Amino acid sequence: MDSRIRLALCQINQSVGDLDGNAARLRAGIGDARDRGADLVVFPELSITGYPPEDLLLKPSFIRAAGRALYDVAAAASGIVAVVGAPVGRAPADAGGHPVPPALHNAAAVLADGRIAATYRKHHLPNYAVFDERRYFAPGRQAVVIDLGGCRVGVTVCEDIWVPGGPATWAATDGGAEVLINLSASPYHRAKGGERERLFGTRCIDHRCFLAFCNAVGGQDELVFDGHSLVLGPDGQVIARGAQFEEELILVEIDAARATDLRTRDARRRAAPTASPAALRTDRRTATDAGPPEDHVSSVPLERRAAGDRPALRPSREGPPLSPEAEVYRALTLGTADYVRKNRFPGAVLGLSGGIDSALALTVAVDAVGPDAVTAVSMPSRYTAEMNREDAALLAGRLGVRLLELPIEDLALTYGAALAEPFAGTAPDVAEENLQARIRGNLLMALSNKFGWLVLTSGNKSEMSVGYATLYGDMAGGFAVLKDVLKTWVYRLAAWRNREGDVIPQRIIDKPPTAELRADQLDSDSLPPYDVLDRILEAYVERDLGGAEIEALGFDRATVDRVVRLVDRAEYKRRQAPPGVRISTRAFGKDRRLPITNRYDPISRPSPP
Repeated sequence: MDSRIRLALCQINQSVGDLDGNAARLRAGIGDARDRGADLVVFPELSITGYPPEDLLLKPSFIRAAGRALYDVAAAASGIVAVVGAPVGRAPADAGGHPVPPALHNAAAVLADGRIAATYRKHHLPNYAVFDERRYFAPGRQAVVIDLGGCRVGVTVCEDIWVPGGPATWAATDGGAEVLINLSASPYHRAKGGERERLFGTRCIDHRCFLAFCNAVGGQDELVFDGHSLVLGPDGQVIARGAQFEEELILVEIDAARATDLRTRDARRRAAPTASPAALRTDRRTATDAGPPEDHVSSVPLERRAAGDRPALRPSREGPPLSPEAEVYRALTLGTADYVRKNRFPGAVLGLSGGIDSALALTVAVDAVGPDAVTAVSMPSRYTAEMNREDAALLAGRLGVRLLELPIEDLALTYGAALAEPFAGTAPDVAEENLQARIRGNLLMALSNKFGWLVLTSGNKSEMSVGYATLYGDMAGGFAVLKDVLKTWVYRLAAWRNREGDVIPQRIIDKPPTAELRADQLDSDSLPPYDVLDRILEAYVERDLGGAEIEALGFDRATVDRVVRLVDRAEYKRRQAPPGVRISTRAFGKDRRLPITNRYDPISRPSPP
């Protein structure tokens, strides 16, 4: 019996809700994998619907339509076995705010001979960070092992491989699976790829099996999926690595006998060849685990194509992972490109001040959708330095984008005249400053209304954290390119983008940042230095440390308290901000959900010893 199996991982960019388009891409992927001689092709999690479909899952018509799309894809699965992600189960009778009944599952459908040959239901349902799967799905209770011509393949979905125990362990230990496949929609954050490789290597060594992880690609609102699909051997080493942020069909041939040989020589398995279901239950961590039924492993025998009936293997290309700056930049461009494309905007527009944030946002936008689809707008006031106008024009010229100049000084005077009476007897302050930002926001939104362009905002995470942004002004827009990018990372990315020659003028990178809403204004007048601010923000926003804990890291307590109060006070602003690309483990939006009306004071309450 041939122990070798040719495996294909099809990391594709699906659109949430585009059931017909998604099904067509799945059928094309099945055909491509079959033509290249694959025995088995694996697709990402919920690849029928796109991920995450969120409250579309509460619509009975959506569940029924997804089921029809799945059967259409199954009809194309001949001469190959395909595993496709889809929601399965009867649709809720009433979606009017009621929870989905237990019959709905996040599933992997095993397709063969034009039919659905088996269905695996995801067991570990994540309900943290950006995930809300227990809102929609019930957990599965059984592992599924495909016996593919003598090679045993266990099926898992995303979180099932991250959490110890459960179906991955049942399939490998009780079901004898030499290969575990994992359908995934694992969102990107900085360094996520390395985190996956380390954890998956541990799983392979634990179970002495191969692991094939197929991840989604593309942007979906705030989330970006980075591909980076993987095949690892039973020694935990990477055999094949998919491209980052690109669609790709990864093809690899593995010999399941390697897993069998290592298991035979593994002293742990000689001492305890099979763990009981009761023992396995102690190795799991989620609230969905009440223990498997007695028939906790389902084995599905399927035929595979004859070894001689396939073309020669053309190995997939493989390169080293991207650098930290390169992968963040690719995440920003892909997230921006897909937001524009999937929402059918004809182009994008943004204000170009001559500062570092708008310069980087414009460069990302051009790299994402091309110069012909982007318009930059310079809106100088009396406080705009001539060098900033020059730098904006130079950058636009280098990028090949159209630059409009719409001076706002006369508009600011008109606003000032209209407010002269109610403002009488008061000194000019932030109210007059913010009027300028709001005039600019109005002009950009007018261009958007007239031409259908998406307004891109350029505020960064440091500014959004402490509220150093104008509501209905520079925050006005449809998509925030740098929303999750700290200011220090803005500089890192600008320098990286300039690595092969200046695109962003060096003067933009070197000059002190300023909002230019009053004479001689600098960001440092209102904020701590960004290298200090960003480290405090990482501790408070991304790690949830308290004031005393942050002070213990070496920061001045008065500065920490000031930053914490600014962050908490700006929650109402962030709630009204547009979505933006998530690149950290704790982004504003889906990740971090704090009440606006909130009397808890993290400063007056010291952290416990």
